[in-house]
Amino acid sequence: MKLISENLHIISKSTKEAILNRDESFIRNLLSKQIKTNPDWIDLNIGPARGVFSGTMEWLVNIATDMTDIPLSLDSTNAEEIEKGLVLAKNAQNWIINSTNADAERLDRVTDTAAKYRCNLIALTMNSECGIPKESDKRLELAFEISAAAEKKGISGDKLYFDPLILPVCVDQSQAVEALNTIRMLKESFEPAVMTTIGLSNVSNGCPKELRPLINRVFMVLAMGCGLDSAIVDSFDDELLRINTVIEQQNTQKSYDETFLALYNMMQNFEEPESVEYDKNDTEQVKIIKTAQILLNKKVYTNSYLDV
Repeated sequence: MKLISENLHIISKSTKEAILNRDESFIRNLLSKQIKTNPDWIDLNIGPARGVFSGTMEWLVNIATDMTDIPLSLDSTNAEEIEKGLVLAKNAQNWIINSTNADAERLDRVTDTAAKYRCNLIALTMNSECGIPKESDKRLELAFEISAAAEKKGISGDKLYFDPLILPVCVDQSQAVEALNTIRMLKESFEPAVMTTIGLSNVSNGCPKELRPLINRVFMVLAMGCGLDSAIVDSFDDELLRINTVIEQQNTQKSYDETFLALYNMMQNFEEPESVEYDKNDTEQVKIIKTAQILLNKKVYTNSYLDV
């Protein structure tokens, strides 16, 4: 599965200050750490980038392209900032616009830009009218709307990365399953096929810090079993990157890797967690299974679920 590094984002106070102060040394250091993890894309998340933050994307893209040939994901609600970044790309067809939703005005503007530069496009299965739909069927309807608009602009399905949008498991536990169901439906419903992606860290947002890495890793494996093509991830989580490789290569390295592979196969075969065999005396395997049960809405989430 392809990985999009999320580690340069304006939500971080230190990164926001570095952008505001045009602290190139800070940005180069942050990018250097991400480059070492060799992601498929590096996401530049600059938010709306208005007022004093205007021109941020151009500044960041110039720094990033000076340092690496890794394609970039230009992440902003400001379509003008995105285009300022794309203008600087040598191989824009490999880059990503992150993102559009199903709102007509936004969709028209962003698909125009994606068609112009022949780049990839992340499409959120939501609109301003209903927000993020609770049901996977409605998310699929919005995906069809976006796909139809993109097709009119000449954007092929393999350039569209649909994001089913994950809500935090501690906020609405049922929505993890709906996101997984949406991934399956997206992979089964389009001919030719479209691509899928998720903002992985969203699933654990608001959970205790010590639980977040495990929740992210288990959900990634479950989603991969549903056909997930890519994910926006914390590229500084070495274990998450390792587990992605384990699933991709079907080659275990640690005792509990068999449990991750079993969960992946379970989702591939439309089975239930009860079908997974694991060593109940292995603490790590038990944690993985408990986390899968939470994410699949089989057990009730609490911040102390691992202790139950």
